[in-house]
Amino acid sequence: MGGRVSRVFRTFNVESRAQREISREKPRAAPRHPSARLDTAAHSSEIKEEIQRKDDRLLTLLKNVYVESRDPPVRVKGEGSEQLPSKQEEKRLTKVGHFGALDVKKVSKGKISIVEALTLLNNHKLHPQIWTAEKIAAEYSLELKDVNSLLEFFVPFTIEEFPKETKKAIKS
Repeated sequence: MGGRVSRVFRTFNVESRAQREISREKPRAAPRHPSARLDTAAHSSEIKEEIQRKDDRLLTLLKNVYVESRDPPVRVKGEGSEQLPSKQEEKRLTKVGHFGALDVKKVSKGKISIVEALTLLNNHKLHPQIWTAEKIAAEYSLELKDVNSLLEFFVPFTIEEFPKETKKAIKS
């Protein structure tokens, strides 16, 4: 419905509006700058001669220039090559791991592997008097505030099994 109404307004008096636009005087183009109207044919021969002409003074100066280039000696990367300085991280061996080749062998100090995190969380949950935050921080080379945050915000899952006699069997 809305399309019909808009079409009526669009097509209203189209012919007279088009005729008025066609009969309107067109704007004149801006005048060109005099340098743009140069005769290229007349000046092209002068430009070509200027390009082809040799300047003896410039040639003598060019002959006096001498450039000597030497490549630096080639170094073999394997033998005593200097490496970029890099930050040496202290590594420690991991405490646990039961997956053989898939286990992480070394971890940076201040970090722990996932298996270690689960182990220390479980140890703290089972024996909180023995596995205190200070002991865990010393054992795994961690900062005390990080260990406190870890113990506060992460809790390992617990599995609870309900006895079978409490379940009611559905008889069909």
